[in-house]
Order: sequence, then structure tokens, then C-alpha cells
Amino acid sequence: MKLLLNYFICFAFVNIALLNGQTPEVDYNFDFEKINPIDSLPVGIYPGEANYKYKIDSVIKQHGKYSISIESFREKVKSDSNDYGAFSFIIPSKFTGKNIILKGWLKTENVSNSAGFWIDLESSKGQIAFEDMSSQVINGTNDWKQYSISLPFSDSTIRIVFGGLINGTGKIWVDNIEILIDSVEITKAKEKEIIYKAELDSEFINGSGIEKLKSDKNTIDNLYTLGLVWGYLKYYHPSIAKGNFNWDFELFRNINPFLKCKNKNERCKYIIEWIDKLGNIETSSNHINIDSARIKFFPDLGWLSDTTLFTKELVDKLYFIYENRNQSEHYYFGITSFVGNPIFKNENSYINIQYSDVGLRILCLFRYWNIIQYLYPYKYAIGEDWKNVLKEFLPKFINADEELSYKLAILELIGRVHDTHANIWGIDSTISEFKGKLYSSIEIKFIEDKPVVTGIFNDSLRNLTNLDTGDIILSVDNESVEYKIKRMMPYYPASNYTTQLRDIARNFLRSNKDSIKIEYYRDGKTSFTFVKLYSPEHFPINFRYKKIDTCFKFITPDIGYIYPGKIKNDYLSGIMEAVKNTKGIIIDLRCYPSEFIVFSLGEYLFPKPNDFAKFTCTQINNPGMFIFTEPVRNGKENPEFYKGKIVIIINETTQSQAEYTAMALRNAPNATVIGSTTAGADGNVSAFYLPGNIYSMISGIGVYYPDGRETQRVGIVPDIEVKLTIKGIREGRDEVLEKAIEIINKN
Repeated sequence: MKLLLNYFICFAFVNIALLNGQTPEVDYNFDFEKINPIDSLPVGIYPGEANYKYKIDSVIKQHGKYSISIESFREKVKSDSNDYGAFSFIIPSKFTGKNIILKGWLKTENVSNSAGFWIDLESSKGQIAFEDMSSQVINGTNDWKQYSISLPFSDSTIRIVFGGLINGTGKIWVDNIEILIDSVEITKAKEKEIIYKAELDSEFINGSGIEKLKSDKNTIDNLYTLGLVWGYLKYYHPSIAKGNFNWDFELFRNINPFLKCKNKNERCKYIIEWIDKLGNIETSSNHINIDSARIKFFPDLGWLSDTTLFTKELVDKLYFIYENRNQSEHYYFGITSFVGNPIFKNENSYINIQYSDVGLRILCLFRYWNIIQYLYPYKYAIGEDWKNVLKEFLPKFINADEELSYKLAILELIGRVHDTHANIWGIDSTISEFKGKLYSSIEIKFIEDKPVVTGIFNDSLRNLTNLDTGDIILSVDNESVEYKIKRMMPYYPASNYTTQLRDIARNFLRSNKDSIKIEYYRDGKTSFTFVKLYSPEHFPINFRYKKIDTCFKFITPDIGYIYPGKIKNDYLSGIMEAVKNTKGIIIDLRCYPSEFIVFSLGEYLFPKPNDFAKFTCTQINNPGMFIFTEPVRNGKENPEFYKGKIVIIINETTQSQAEYTAMALRNAPNATVIGSTTAGADGNVSAFYLPGNIYSMISGIGVYYPDGRETQRVGIVPDIEVKLTIKGIREGRDEVLEKAIEIINKN
């Protein structure tokens, strides 16, 4: 197994999986000479793991003015750690050739494990090939040296992803990377012939050119109708699916003339003429029949027959398109192999957006709204009529003519989906400044619905605050907790209220000021104090998840404890051998598993295979219809399965893969799930870019119990609800863990 493989799987979830919407506008800044003034990092790179510092270096460099360095936070990363610090470049591939080579210069200092380069080739169906430098163990201290790795190249590659990395502690410098295809530097490499007409359209490559729009009733009514029809045609019309039209640019061409329509008849006449220009549609008879019992829900197309919007002539034309919709590959989205979540393709991210460009802001709203409308597996669970959201947000996007207001409008829109996977992801300096660039060393969690001090992130700062564990926060800079929560809530998307509070707590004491005034309650008394704030490098944001430093221990001689946040599949045989005669084991899923253990651990816990989940996926030939897969099974015939009690602990930090793991293991004999409801965002993610190079994602498949019970928004519901209390926090107790021990010891 390659050195980087486990890292790459994790990194793919956070970054690589997001590349399907990457813009064709590329800055080949592989010598790091162009610096982004916002984050002071080289233009075009994506930094990875937060336990590492990523900086430009103007002193130590191999070429030009700058190199980039990656250095571990030594107090957070152990020398034998499996943590990786890495950055990536992303290149949409338009090239043809047989071989690709990465060359780059590397300098190391006290690297405990290894350092090197990596490269990944991706197609619309997933990973094609991957290579790293695991065969060349580079550690310790080494001066500048050029290294290279190569891979067979495939013309089906749609993106090339590569970068440098460090595993464990130490520091590296990277400079002067070259990418060659068939020994030719990439900017001069042979390109594939353009096979899509959409790629010949370059009229609006620099923006829509639309600077002003009113938000009066007629404009909103017209844009509402346009947004519905534009998205419908995008996903169903065969000519658009074949890549004959740049559908963003078609929107830009039609916004201003369409807004001149004064009533329903004029709008419908315009749309009919527009559709006719897209070309004839052949009558289709090859629709695939699906067993109705497998259908979770159909496309939401009731609006097609809304006589307040459309004339009968247009209704008939729209229904004809649906009945003869695209039945083959789609230019704008695909479906992943095996899993079945959508892949977004050929979506320009408009890196150099001008926020005064209202056409691009309208495109953002239309793109996101229609992704949810046709490709989101939980659209039915949003809790409101999604069409009303489109109309509600049109004035917000029309008027959001500055960067912050635009991004906050997007955050608020995402929040209406109620999906913890959905957010603006990655480093965004504008949103960071809005939330506060400086952090407190104090950990806050909502206990009994109150913000409570639960710890200090950095022990060296412990004596610099008057707050203590168990203190209840009453106000921050004279803003009451109730008002602060209400103000923050729209900008913290999540599947349920508990998870929103979880995320708000992480940022509750952020500010752009050096210190903040805190009103708090302790021992029946209200007091005030000032808390100093720090830049994030004092305590990496994800440090809270790194506190437990072992994946297994014995709590008592008869009770084993497994912490999947540090687990390795290679350890399981030894762990299960050690606990085979114990009274019970506790599996603490208040974390994100470091490796996928659903099936590997399940083999030890079940006497025979059992169904534990099923999925829903949409179809290329009918976007918006989601059908159930066959159930997924866990376990095997195993008379030597673990006979003791199993207690699985969950709470609001149990999310995605952790929720799936809890689903898979809860059916084991003598298993009990305790704790509180989870984050309610299960399943694989699908990612995309919005105008302004804003990167987002959604839950891409539906995840259900075999009997059809829900997990999204609902979360994994415990068999026994146990929550931390303020009293327990003050006493330094983990009451949920105590309950797990009690259950195992009970006869």
C-alpha cells in the first residue's frame, strides 16, 4: 500500500472531491512567484491539514523570489504521527498524451517520517491513477534536490491534481515544480480536440456584463420563471446535455431581453422561441422502467402545469421535453461508479468575479437552487417549498453587490437545505473576518442549551483567563447569548439545531479585536472578565478532535475502549484478540473515524451477515427521481464473534462516516447505542464550485435503514439518551462514558 493512500482518501473528502466544478481558468503558478494578497499564499494552491503551517519563504528558495514551506505544529503532531501536511494544485485537463511527469525541488529539515510529491489523475467517473514517492523514503534534513514521479496518462483525464507533502513532524520547502506530458511542458502540451460546442463559446468568459437590476415585482416574477425553466432545460434537454450550449452564457444572453416581458403571455412566447432555437428533439422510447417499490421520490415537476406561470402551449412543450429527455451521458453532471452520487462537470467557477456583476450573482442562485432541485437526495426533507426559497432569495442576490453580502447570501441559502455537509468550505478570508480572525483559547460547548466552558485548547494559555470549566457564558461584548445565537444562526448551515449549536460554539468567542468582554455565571454569582484572543496557530482549529492519543485501552480489566478517531484496520485483529473474553467493549464514535472500519470491525461483532442500510441515487436519464439500492450487508458467518456487551457512544460530533459506522454496528448482538442525536448528515458528498470560486458540497446519496427509516436531519437516534450536564462538566466527569460502563457492568 502506498505511503500516501490513507492520507489521500481523507484529503479527497475535503479537497479533491470538490474539484469537479473547477474552472478552466488556470494560473500555472508552479514556481510560487504569484502571491495572493488576501491569504499570503501562492496563487492556485489549496492548503490541507490544519496541524501544519503553510507559508511563502523569500529567504530559502531554489528558484525565483519564493518557495512554499510546510511545517508541523510540533506540539500537535507527534514524530510517529500519521498526520500529513500537504498542498495541492488543480488543473482541468484538456490534454492528450501517453505519459505525465512531475518534477520538483524539495528541501527538508528534521522530517520524522517522510516527504515528497504526489500526483493524481481524475476522470468524470473517479480516480484513474495515483502515484507518490513512497518508494523513495525522504526524511531527516536534506538540501535542495530535484525529484520526479511519473504516470501513464489517459485522455479521459478531466483534472490533474498534484502537490507536495510532509508526513509527521518537521519542515519542508518546495519550489519550481514542472508538469510535462510526453516530455512537453504542460502549457505547451498537445490539447485534445474540442468536441463540445459549449467550449467554443467565449463571449462571457469575463462576466455577464450586467451591472444593474431592479428588485421590483415584475423583475422578480420574470427571474423566478426564468430560473425554473433555465434549470429544467439544463438537466433535461438533450441538446444541452450533449454540450451544444454553454448554459451559463445562454442565461446571460437572455436575462435582459427576458426582463422586458410584461406579463405571462410575453414570458411564455419568449421561452417558446428560445426553446425552438435549441434544436429539434427526437422522440424517445427507450426510457427505463423502474419498479415503483424502489422509488423514493419523483422529480418535483408540479410547477410545469401552473397556469399562473405558463400557457398551455408552453406547458405542452415543457412536458414534451421531459418525455423525450436526455438518455445518455450529460455534459454538466455524471454519476460516480459504485456509490452513485452526482459528479458536477464543466461548471465554471469564475475565479475573477466582479461582485458588482449581478448576472453572475443570479447565476449563482440559479445554479445552486437547481442542483438541489434535481440532484439532492433529501430535497423532500428540506421542510419548506423549495420554489418559495428561489423567489425569496432573488432580491437578496440582486442586492448583494459586495463580496461579504454576496457570500453571506450564499451561506444563508445553503442553510435552508439543512445539510451539515453543505457549507462554504475551504479558507475564505472574507467570511473569516466576518466571523472573527482571532480566537479564544477557551473551548465552548452547548450543555443544557447553554454555552459552557469545557476546557482550554492550549495548556500554556490556561493561566491567562479567569474563566474555569463549567462557567456559563451570559454575554459577549455586551451582546446577550440569546441574541448572539439568533444573529449567528443563518450563517451556520447544519442538518439540525443541535449541530448548528455545535458549530456556533466553535466560533462563539471569535472576534477581530484583541480581547472580548465576557459575562459569566459561576456558583450563583454573575461576573465579568476580559479574554485575550489569538491567531489560530496557537491552537489549530481541529485540535479538539486530536485530544485522545490512543485508539484502544482497557478502562477496567473487563472493559475495553475503542476510539475510532485514531484507529487503523491493521490494529483490529490484535484489539479483538485482547478483548475476546471481556464483559464488554465501548466504541466511542464522538469523533470521525481515521479509517473505514464498517466492514472490518463488523466481521468480529456479528455471527452472520445482516442488512444495515440502503441508499437512494438519482439517474442520468431522469434527474430528480431517486431510487433505492439493494440493502448493504455487514458481518460474516462467524461462530467466534464477540460475545460480550457492546456500547456505542454518539453525540452531535458523530457525523457522516461516523454515523454510517454507528448504523452498521448497532445491530450487533448485545449492542446498545447511547448518547445524543448525531449530526444528521450521512453518506458520500458531491462537491461543486459557485461563481467566485466558492466551493460547496451536498450529501450526494440518501442513506436509510433497511426498513426505510430516515437518517438525514434525524441523525442516529440513541437507544438510551444520555447527555453531559453542567454539573458533570464542573466535576470533570464524562457522564456518557460512565453510563456505558454501567450498562456493561449491569447483570
